[in-house]
Amino acid sequence: MKIFYAILLSLFTTALCAQTLKGKIFSAANLPLEDVYLQNQRTGKHAHTNEAGFFLMREVKHGDSVRISLLGYRPLVVVVKGAEMNISLSSSNIRLDEVVVSEGVNHLSSVAAVDIATTPVNSAQELLRKVPGLFIGQHAGGGKAEQLFLRGFDLDHGTDINISVDGMPVNMVSHAHGQGYADLHFLIPELVEKIDFDKGPYHADKGNLATAGYVAFQTRDRLENSSLNLEGGRFNTFKGLGMINLVNDSRQSAYLAGSYIKTDGPFEASQDFKRLNLMGKYTRSFANLDRLSLSAMHFSSSWLASGQIPQRAVDEGLIGRFGAIDPNEGGKTSRTNVNLQYDHAVNETTNLKSSAFYSRYDFELYSNFTFFLNDPVNGDQIRQKEGRNIFGFQSVLDKKYSSGGADLGLQFGAGVGGDVVNDIELSHTLGRSATLEQIQFGNVSEWNPYAFINSEIELGKLLINPAIRLDYFSFAYTDHLKGNLRRSTAKATLSPKLNFLYNQNKNLQFFLKLGKGFHSNDSRVVIAQTTSDILPAAYGADLDVSWKPAPRLILNAALWYLYLQQEFVYVGDEGVIEPSGRTSRKGVDFGVRYQLNNWLFLNGDITYNHGRALDEPGGANYIPLAPPFTFTGGLSIKDLGRFSGSIKSRYLASRPANEDNSIIAKGYFITDANIHYTWKRFTLGIITENIFNRAWNETQFATESRLSGESQPTEEIHFTPGTPFNIRGVLTVRF
Repeated sequence: MKIFYAILLSLFTTALCAQTLKGKIFSAANLPLEDVYLQNQRTGKHAHTNEAGFFLMREVKHGDSVRISLLGYRPLVVVVKGAEMNISLSSSNIRLDEVVVSEGVNHLSSVAAVDIATTPVNSAQELLRKVPGLFIGQHAGGGKAEQLFLRGFDLDHGTDINISVDGMPVNMVSHAHGQGYADLHFLIPELVEKIDFDKGPYHADKGNLATAGYVAFQTRDRLENSSLNLEGGRFNTFKGLGMINLVNDSRQSAYLAGSYIKTDGPFEASQDFKRLNLMGKYTRSFANLDRLSLSAMHFSSSWLASGQIPQRAVDEGLIGRFGAIDPNEGGKTSRTNVNLQYDHAVNETTNLKSSAFYSRYDFELYSNFTFFLNDPVNGDQIRQKEGRNIFGFQSVLDKKYSSGGADLGLQFGAGVGGDVVNDIELSHTLGRSATLEQIQFGNVSEWNPYAFINSEIELGKLLINPAIRLDYFSFAYTDHLKGNLRRSTAKATLSPKLNFLYNQNKNLQFFLKLGKGFHSNDSRVVIAQTTSDILPAAYGADLDVSWKPAPRLILNAALWYLYLQQEFVYVGDEGVIEPSGRTSRKGVDFGVRYQLNNWLFLNGDITYNHGRALDEPGGANYIPLAPPFTFTGGLSIKDLGRFSGSIKSRYLASRPANEDNSIIAKGYFITDANIHYTWKRFTLGIITENIFNRAWNETQFATESRLSGESQPTEEIHFTPGTPFNIRGVLTVRF
């Protein structure tokens, strides 16, 4: 009986001693710090701070030691003496030994945080290159959205990758140029604070187009200081960037930023590229941990383009590598965004995050892919044009439970997105002035209400992440060329996900990810009933590992498979995207991050991808432009006295340009470098591109075309030449 009472007393005492620890973590400037990692040294339990710097940790006892760390800050170990604590962290040099790989389903985001900290972004193009294995290519004078490549996909301009900024979609469905068109140029790259990404269809909060993966950018809530940045270099290039702090204290922050870029580019016919970017953001934190954020962005650009030129024209000496067949290509575009976000702390374990946004977008693009193939007299120039209104609202309820040895997190999300497009047009034009024929002309209305449930069940070292998403799509197209004939259709799709994470310890984590995703087809294709697959599905599986075998070495690897019910293929003679058949892809990803000493960092990412069309015979089943192998890597210097800099290389292997592999798109290996020197409030820098001045093709397509004077058409590689050696000087003043 005495033993029974002793056990009962022990359990009762343990229950009394166990408690929930809460608090806030700030910087030395008394500003809240997000994503701080806290770990109980006794139980191994961990927690993170939210945007307000608040954290909640369960099963903590008086006298427990809690380790607190954040990349770029000096770590602390504190002893628990009560139920609440507020901690201040002081900044320090970047140390990879502070990175914890076992952070959850979105584990690759820690890799992006390391890359941003060690190699800051210098241009809008570098933003997407921060995603390991993601390659981009520009082929229309700098103003058009880049062509994207990831996991054996030619993603065109965003067909199979979901891209967002502060929760607002960048992709535009049923776009005049291509499905999922993702023009990220409205984002000022120096204002990006965080990049969240993953590959595959494994996340319930990511819906349409999230098949190859997703990329979510988060802009800064506050600036460390005001600054003025001036750049100038070859090809009459100039950039001015101003970022002004209006308010910056522990309760609220506000800033304004503006950027202007102009360049003629390396082409014989000047690009005459101009882009203006503006952004303002206000953030307010309340005493009850609620948080309000309001931002507005605007950008506009105009440009000329030399387009994609045929290889034979260069070989025969008709034009140079940087010449043009039709110098009247180019366009103009603009986008204005207003985004409101409100996070409400219902209680210490429940949060409600709501957001609403509106975008106004205008687009006009002139292209000529085939020259004189279809019209031997006037040429084949086309105009793609639209005016678009984009609406969206979403609320996500996040609730955490704890019972016994298990922790449960639940997310309930619902929202709606809508694209209303007026006068979407494809026309045959002459000299950017005369309209010879309207091929398509009408209005698009597309709405997507959705809901999802995401759960995370933590059982000791094992985390199980089942989730499900429901999407409903309504498509409508009004054809102005057929007496305003209106047609509509609708469909729903269910996307289940199931992920397993096993945390061997804080330095080793294993993943098994399973999920179904989808991409929607263009409304005009759906309404015309040229395809019965309105929402073709994608099924994926990943087996991943993240490992820190040494304090300053991070390795990650993935073995993956992806099946698509329907592919999209670029058709060069029309300049459009149209659906094709089923495909499968499989591959291996490998990445390394290593800190050699206090100021020298190495990073590298290798991908191998194998993809084939399943409905075509062997030898004719290649997926055009799908890269089989990629590599990115480099060395970065961070805070070597007053110096910082990097040297970075990227390799995209040669790949089939058509279905039977008879035409090859040549690969390239390009190296860029930069160096910066900081003295007091000033930073001087030099940024170089293609330091070995290699002749390379940035984008390539197998296209059938006919030049003026040719009697027969020819199918061959058409390409946009990559930038030759380029150098820019940079001056930054902080105040």
